[in-house]
Amino acid sequence: MANPPQPSLGYSVTAIPSKPDSSTPQPERNSAPPPTMLPGASRFPPPKLQQDQIPSPSLQNPKLLSPANGVKTGSLVPHLSTPPGPPVFTSPVRPAAVPFRTSPATPQPVAFTSGSTLPTSSPPHFSNGSIELQHQVPFATNDFIPFKESSCALFSARKVLKQKKLANVPSLGFGALFSPGREIFPGPQIIQRDPHRCHNCGAYANFHCKILLSSGQWQCVICHKLNGSEGEYVASSKEDLHNFLELSSPIIDYVQIGNKRPGFIPVSDCRMSAPTVLVIDDCLDETHLQHLQSSLHAFVDSLPPIARIGIILYGRTVSVYDFSEESMASADVLPGDKSPTQESLKALIYGTGVYLSTMHASKEVAHKIFSSLRSFGLNIAEASRDRCLGTAVEVAMAIIQGPPAEMSRGIVKRAGGNSRIIVCAGGPNTYGPGSVPHSFSHPNYPHMEKTALKWMENLGCEAHRHNTVVDILCAGTCPVRVPVLQPLSKASGGVLVLHDDFGEAFGVNLQRAASRASGFHGLLEIRCSDDILITQVVGPGEEAHVDTHETFKNNNALCIQMLSVEETQSFALSMETKGDIKLPTVDSVSAYLESVQYEVAAILMAKRTLLRAKSHSDAMDMRGTIDERIKDIALKFGSPELLFHLRRGPLLGSIVGHEDERSVLRNLFLNASSDLSLCMVAPRCLMHREGGTFEELPAYDLAMQSDTAVVLDHGTDVFIWLGAELAADEGRSAAALAACRTLAEEITELRFPAPRILAFKEGSSQARYFVSRLIPAHKDPPYEQEARFPQLKSLTIEQRMKLKTSFIHFDDPSFCEWMRSLKVVPP
Repeated sequence: MANPPQPSLGYSVTAIPSKPDSSTPQPERNSAPPPTMLPGASRFPPPKLQQDQIPSPSLQNPKLLSPANGVKTGSLVPHLSTPPGPPVFTSPVRPAAVPFRTSPATPQPVAFTSGSTLPTSSPPHFSNGSIELQHQVPFATNDFIPFKESSCALFSARKVLKQKKLANVPSLGFGALFSPGREIFPGPQIIQRDPHRCHNCGAYANFHCKILLSSGQWQCVICHKLNGSEGEYVASSKEDLHNFLELSSPIIDYVQIGNKRPGFIPVSDCRMSAPTVLVIDDCLDETHLQHLQSSLHAFVDSLPPIARIGIILYGRTVSVYDFSEESMASADVLPGDKSPTQESLKALIYGTGVYLSTMHASKEVAHKIFSSLRSFGLNIAEASRDRCLGTAVEVAMAIIQGPPAEMSRGIVKRAGGNSRIIVCAGGPNTYGPGSVPHSFSHPNYPHMEKTALKWMENLGCEAHRHNTVVDILCAGTCPVRVPVLQPLSKASGGVLVLHDDFGEAFGVNLQRAASRASGFHGLLEIRCSDDILITQVVGPGEEAHVDTHETFKNNNALCIQMLSVEETQSFALSMETKGDIKLPTVDSVSAYLESVQYEVAAILMAKRTLLRAKSHSDAMDMRGTIDERIKDIALKFGSPELLFHLRRGPLLGSIVGHEDERSVLRNLFLNASSDLSLCMVAPRCLMHREGGTFEELPAYDLAMQSDTAVVLDHGTDVFIWLGAELAADEGRSAAALAACRTLAEEITELRFPAPRILAFKEGSSQARYFVSRLIPAHKDPPYEQEARFPQLKSLTIEQRMKLKTSFIHFDDPSFCEWMRSLKVVPP
């Protein structure tokens, strides 16, 4: 019998964020959720669209889309697999916060019975007179019940192959994407008590457990041991068990009341909001400074009245601004060539200055401070200017922590949630601790860079220990030496983002960085049956130490320490079977392939591949690996078009020119949600139609029709292309551009980092950024064009000829040409 994967008997996934973030007061819906326990099945959600969410591009049956109502999905984008076998447990890359969208192409609900399970060893049979273990309803009956899906977990296939030698073939790899911090719609049920857990393995009682009605004992779905419930589950019939939320719902939020962990603390209980400290580069040229000042003024105006901020400038010195001076911008200055001494920090903290203040008291002072900033006055190249970024972050951490409680007679109020340090950088850290020489030609540069990397990582770890996230927002034309700065943001649970300038996109990210909700000290536990092995984890965390989670006699859970808990993150889990599975599963490879969720499989494969592409040469090697394996993948999965997008796009291809940009994109992708990950692999192409609707099409250059406008969403960049014929009509062009901008803003409204939104006309020099992201399908024969891009059939002969003559020849192969070059017949 073919069975959908139900982690109920194969997996027990638990996400435990201990505290919410209240760093910036938010509407109630944005407050961090209580600890999420997933005792039962992790399933795919029915499609849900939000303003920042669009489904995957469709290769067939395009549908009309409305920016007002969101984007309707068409058929799935096929097909992909996983790369060569991974090493055992890769310590996950630390977080780079990125946006989360609902899964763009969720499968339709399927039917299953109570016997449909993910592979486990055969459970013991209990039969002792009238004593009988009951399946929890509604899963006890043999009636077909709709397969409801969880928005937290996406599996690469709904079925599991029975034979190990087939299941563990790398090109068929099985796995899941799990988003522990994602908001659930509708919200999960909340239980204000400690959960019942297996005394043997630590798994949670859940709606797949069997219950002894007479005694209230429950059987663990992981180790099959019987556990007591202190009489709580005693019931006269299995229908009465409906009254227990954990026995009737797949996802539960527990508000823990025990003393073993801090548990969930409501936002309303936090005595004061956690502060945000801006650490601003003081070495900017006039043009960059003007853009930065505009973004900073808008940032302050966007904050709620009770938000607390601090302002620090850094160059050769560190200037900490004092909010108690209302008539002028006043700052205390510390040297930047070394870490601040305890004496200097004590004088600062115990002085009369006010370095953290609420907006309702100090908004005008903040505006005066920003207006007082001056551009760099010396005739020194940007890369050669002294910037003591490391020292400035140390000072920011010190003023956030404030004086120790024992030194202040216990009257210091501690902030609830994560504090944030947001660094606004226009160049590298070249002065003081954690710095590197101005020039790469310095004779001791490699050693100094290695020392700086370690120092920055330690500083990030120290920030994380004090519940402080460090985000680094870079802008301008001066290289910032990303490899040196990234360990600081990673280790603290923050993100590093590159911008062209300090203008609109930078300002949006500044606001979203300060306002995004997150928890901290999260612990992710993953339990599998004896037949399933987690071979690799990629995501924003690291393997937890033994003393960071509770111990049970036979606790085989994989525990991951999350450096922050945000809905914009996901973990990619690669799995294998240890042996042939005894329970009914799938013997046929073709039947298994019919159950494969190609987009999820593509993301898993891409993350495993990108994990190894740590440099440009590594990326070239990974492209070669993809080419070598394409025949096996094509034979088993059909059309590996997503793989082609991955190979030629910014993640592995040569579209992005600078290694710093590739490094930032790579780290964002490895920690990104499933939806943003898919968008970064394969762009979504939306063609504007009359009346303000949009038609979703494959990302082919055949969409570049001269009388249309096209929106291309590539995750970190959104492009708006206006055809030459449309651009010549001023009225129609303005209306189309406005509609495209509205759509671009709506689908990226909640995305962090906020993407660039670039608009240009056909034939302009900037249009190359748009063209390079599209598959050059115009090089294919007409019959193949129509098969893959059915919209062409709606064009007249004259329109087809005009489109054909508009393309410029270049050497980049089309998808079909690439397949043929590898001796594989295009599907």
